[in-house]
Amino acid sequence: MSDKSPYWFPAKRYGWGWGIPTVWQGWVVLIVFFCLLIAGALWLLPSLGQVAFVLYTALLCAVLIAVCWVKGEPPGWHWGGK
Repeated sequence: MSDKSPYWFPAKRYGWGWGIPTVWQGWVVLIVFFCLLIAGALWLLPSLGQVAFVLYTALLCAVLIAVCWVKGEPPGWHWGGK
């Protein structure tokens, strides 16, 4: 048996949501997210404007949240400690 957690994104210690990734797959997801965000800013803002960029960013964030939901620890409010 492996001691490693099957989760890519651990739950935050305080608050609701996920923390920084604990495995390389999570880091790849975050790097791709930020690269796509920068590419969208460089491509969409000059050619299609702010509204297109905001919609693109909202779509990217929804995909990131979906990946965190599927591959992360179950979300919930945490008040410190385990």
